[in-house]
Amino acid sequence: MDWVKNLAVQSYCFRALKKNEEVIDCLQGCGLARIELWTGHLDFSDPAKLDAAIELYRSRGVDIAAIGVVGLSGDSKAVRKYFEFAHGAGAKGISCDFRPDSVPRSYRLAEKLADRYEVNLGIHNHGGRHWLGSAQMLRQVFSKTSERIGLWLDTAWALDSREDPLKMIEEFGPRLRGIHIKDFVFDRARKPEDVVVGTGNLDLKKLFAALEQVKFTGCPVLEYEGDVNNPAPAVQKCVEAVKQALNGK
Repeated sequence: MDWVKNLAVQSYCFRALKKNEEVIDCLQGCGLARIELWTGHLDFSDPAKLDAAIELYRSRGVDIAAIGVVGLSGDSKAVRKYFEFAHGAGAKGISCDFRPDSVPRSYRLAEKLADRYEVNLGIHNHGGRHWLGSAQMLRQVFSKTSERIGLWLDTAWALDSREDPLKMIEEFGPRLRGIHIKDFVFDRARKPEDVVVGTGNLDLKKLFAALEQVKFTGCPVLEYEGDVNNPAPAVQKCVEAVKQALNGK
């Protein structure tokens, strides 16, 4: 994989920006042209605005690689809109979450729509507080679902769950649909803080080696949630850190 060419940014990094034009400017200022669109930058109540957003990103040369993180319930009308948008945008992936009280019916609906719209789903493991944050629970889910439902591994939240993201890549490689490349440091109370990737607890060189080992073909996505009002400088440093790790520096 050409990692730099395929590298996307999660638009939640730019959540202080309300207009997609501003998000695109910030993304391109970081030297990238792919994005995982956070639903806060999309108005799912108005199909015309969704079509306009797709056209805007295309006209600016930005590939909508994925959307997320979206909550998938057993309500067909509520869930279908995400798949319709992903299909229309040419996105091949959706990072997602399920509520425990919605399963297994939400699994069956998600599998059906994923097949229909040819979109792969990846569960976002949202840390130790999240019911799908552990490898143990993910094993259980994958034993009861089709391969349309896989993992969208968040490396920092894996660390928060005291999981080894490299071992999760090794174990769940065939189900790995995407990855949020994110890094945390922790204070004495285990409270996490976002840092530039590779400067905290994440070893970038080993990360990319592990992804290569499992022949990862999903969506690599940078995510940095710090510096809400001015994230671009740190995101640019994340891009450079990825490039340096790939070049063996």
